[in-house]
Amino acid sequence: MEPVCFFGLESTDDPCVWRLPVTRQLCSGTGALFGGAGLGAAVEVLEQTTGRPAVWATAQFLSFARPPAVVELSVYETVRGHHTSQARLTATADGEEILFVAATLGRRSLPWDGSWAVRPEVPPPGECPPRPLQHRHRGSLMDRLDVRLARARTPDELPGPPGDGRSALWVRLPDLDMSAAALAIVGDYVPFGIGQALGQRAGGNSLDNTLRVAHRHETEWILADVRAHAVADGFGHGLVHLWAEDGTLLGTASQSAIVRAWRDEPADESADEPDREGAATP
Repeated sequence: MEPVCFFGLESTDDPCVWRLPVTRQLCSGTGALFGGAGLGAAVEVLEQTTGRPAVWATAQFLSFARPPAVVELSVYETVRGHHTSQARLTATADGEEILFVAATLGRRSLPWDGSWAVRPEVPPPGECPPRPLQHRHRGSLMDRLDVRLARARTPDELPGPPGDGRSALWVRLPDLDMSAAALAIVGDYVPFGIGQALGQRAGGNSLDNTLRVAHRHETEWILADVRAHAVADGFGHGLVHLWAEDGTLLGTASQSAIVRAWRDEPADESADEPDREGAATP
C-alpha cells in the first residue's frame, strides 16, 4: 500500500496543503497520534509536494492529536535548487500547532557510494519471538506492525538488570510499501531502547525525531538497531540504525524523549493521557 493510502492522507485544492484524519490505527497505546506516524505522514506530504525524495527530515513534537481530529499539513518550499529542495512543514489541529518538520529533499548523481556502520549479529525474523501486544495497543498502529524481539526483553522480564544500551527489533509493515515514511515509523523506537537499557518498565514521549535516508532498498523486514546513549535529568537520548534483511543500511533515526515509567494497564484508556509535551510513543 502506498503511504498516502496507509496514512489516509487527503489532498486539497491547495497543492501545498494536505489533511490527515487521525484514526485509532495511527495512534499509540495512549490513544494519541504516534510520533513516527506523524513524521511519516509529513515526509510523504513533503515528497508529494516537492516531487523529490527525502534526504533527511527532523520533527519537533509540540503537542498531540486524538481521534477524530483532522491535522492540516502545510508545506513551504523555501529553496528549490537544481537538485535539492529545502522545505518545512507545519501540522495543526483545531488551530494548535502539534508538529513542525524541516527537511531536505532531492537526489544527486555521484560515482561514490559506501556504508561504514556495522549491523549487529541477530537471528533472522523467523527465529525471533514476537513482541507481546499489550491490551492498550489493540486496534492501534502497533496492531498493524509485525514486531519480533531480535535482542530485547519482554515486558514480563522487566524490571531487571540494566542493559548495555543496545537492543534490536525486526519490524514488518504488511500494509505499507517500503518508503521514507515507513522508515520514520520504524525509527521511532528510541524510547523502547531506553527502557531496555535501564532495565525498567519505562519508555517516554518523543520530543523530536530526525530521519536520515541512506538507501531506498526493498525489504520485507526492517531491523531497528536501537542504541540508547544516555539518560539524565529526566530525558533520554539515542539513535536507531535501520537495516534491510540483506544488511543494507536504509537510514538512521535519532531522538530525545521525556523518560517515564510505564503505567499499569488502565481500566479506562483516558487514564493513560499523555502530557501535552512531546508525542505518543509505543
